[in-house]
Amino acid sequence: MPHDEVEADQLVASPHPRAAIGATALCRRRSKSVTRALPYLYLALAIAFEVVGTSALKASETLTRLVPSLVSLIAYTASFVFLALSLRTIPIGIAYAMWAGLGIVLIALVGWFWFRQTLDVPALIGLALIVGGVFLVNAFSQSLPH
Repeated sequence: MPHDEVEADQLVASPHPRAAIGATALCRRRSKSVTRALPYLYLALAIAFEVVGTSALKASETLTRLVPSLVSLIAYTASFVFLALSLRTIPIGIAYAMWAGLGIVLIALVGWFWFRQTLDVPALIGLALIVGGVFLVNAFSQSLPH
């Protein structure tokens, strides 16, 4: 049954036709907001998988341990798939800057907490500048789909 017929049937079956029209409009609005958010979900997943892949790469001890090496391979593959999906909507330069920048910051934090690698003041300032740059791009760039 076509989409328009479903809406028409709902209107006829509903005791309050205006409620049915309002519900349809609400569903369309939700659908648009989900559609706009989906590329950012894909990008967030790409970043998360990249962090997992890099962490597993460190744990693989130069690819000499099988399980962390496989985790790294799978995670990087998933990261690139989700990055590619985000590029359907987000401009490549913006998506890559966010992917790389946030990945750097998150990996530095993983290294600090998980692998006990220290960060000195210049490293912390540099990471703060990366976060600030990603924020600046997201908050003010006209290049992003809003």
